[in-house]
Amino acid sequence: MIEKQHIIDRFISYVTIDTESDPHSAATPSTEKQWDLANKLVDELKDIGLEDVTIDENAYIMATLPANVDHDVPVIGFISHFDTTPDFTGANVKPQIIDEYDGLDIILNPKDNMKLSPSYFEDLKQYKGQTLITTDGTTLLGADDKAGIAEIVTAMEYLVQHPEIKHGKIRVGFTPDEEIGRGAHKFDVEKFGADWAYTMDGSQIGELEYENFNAAGAVVTVKGKSVHPGYAKGKLVNSILIAQDYIDLLPKIEVPEQTEGREGFFHLHTIKGNVDKTQLEYIVRDHDKQRFENRKQLLIDLAKNLNEEHGKEIVTVEIKDQYYNMKEKVEPVMHIVAIAEKAMKAVGVEPIIKPIRGGTDGSQLSYMGLPCPNIFAGGHNFHGPYEYVPVESMIKAVEVIVKVAELTAAEKK
Repeated sequence: MIEKQHIIDRFISYVTIDTESDPHSAATPSTEKQWDLANKLVDELKDIGLEDVTIDENAYIMATLPANVDHDVPVIGFISHFDTTPDFTGANVKPQIIDEYDGLDIILNPKDNMKLSPSYFEDLKQYKGQTLITTDGTTLLGADDKAGIAEIVTAMEYLVQHPEIKHGKIRVGFTPDEEIGRGAHKFDVEKFGADWAYTMDGSQIGELEYENFNAAGAVVTVKGKSVHPGYAKGKLVNSILIAQDYIDLLPKIEVPEQTEGREGFFHLHTIKGNVDKTQLEYIVRDHDKQRFENRKQLLIDLAKNLNEEHGKEIVTVEIKDQYYNMKEKVEPVMHIVAIAEKAMKAVGVEPIIKPIRGGTDGSQLSYMGLPCPNIFAGGHNFHGPYEYVPVESMIKAVEVIVKVAELTAAEKK
């Protein structure tokens, strides 16, 4: 159905363009280099035969594959993001193609003896005999989410070339800055005009997700007082040590490395400080809305307790909600999940329905009026040098998109 080399070439043409986003930039897109891939995608969408291809001043791309049926069919969309995370460099990506993977260690970087090993990354074992695309150990790969883009473009191209496959109107959307939580912020849902959509932004083959974390970011600021240490008794207030006390008061087991499934956590990801001032940056996550609210309140209560202990306000907390669990918006229209599940089974993929331990554009879009479950894009180990994607998983994702379009055409509007 889908030519393997064709999707490999397309994917590599995307990942070799650096599109790392920047959380410290107020612009949209947050980095100028995201335009490089955005403009390429606009040209490519036109070349494969899509209509109404647009890109706005913020680099949001939309395009249309017109219906080829006479009856009214729900308008569906497929969405992916073209930025890559700032957690690890996406510059000068040099993909490695591993044909007929033998199930053993893959040497990513001989110089540093860096290996992609099934003894550590057990998911590798299920891809023995397949074609893998890996990094060279010095960058991330960018399958998150350029695999999703490659799959959507390839599926649309296939549908254009095979008009015998009946489908309704399909909308395509590509966004910047998803990795810094802004991918949906300037997405024009009304202009997109879909009844529902799917983000192609999941991980391993079979993933189908309509639940995600409720998410917030918190900045805890501790104010100290710097005094010459030789004459500091009763005067010096060491903000670093008070910050340490704050850290120690949080539940030790409620951290990412000790939680799974629907279990929430507090994740301390950045510390900046000296005696005079220390800042702790947390992300707060929970699938359950009430537990999410309780977590945020705990951060506030701990600051209050430390302030009372020291007799003055030395700890402050700023909390900002980032996104919410899309389950609340998808459950009333669960047939859209059922269509994706049926499509997977029809092309020989066993659905893995589970909550996302993270976020996706789909969660924000769902709250903006566009219900948007998440379908696998095929990659593993995102955001670092051990990232890889099996080509066969990408091909199956293309088949799922095509089948979703076909099944939706059978659903009268």
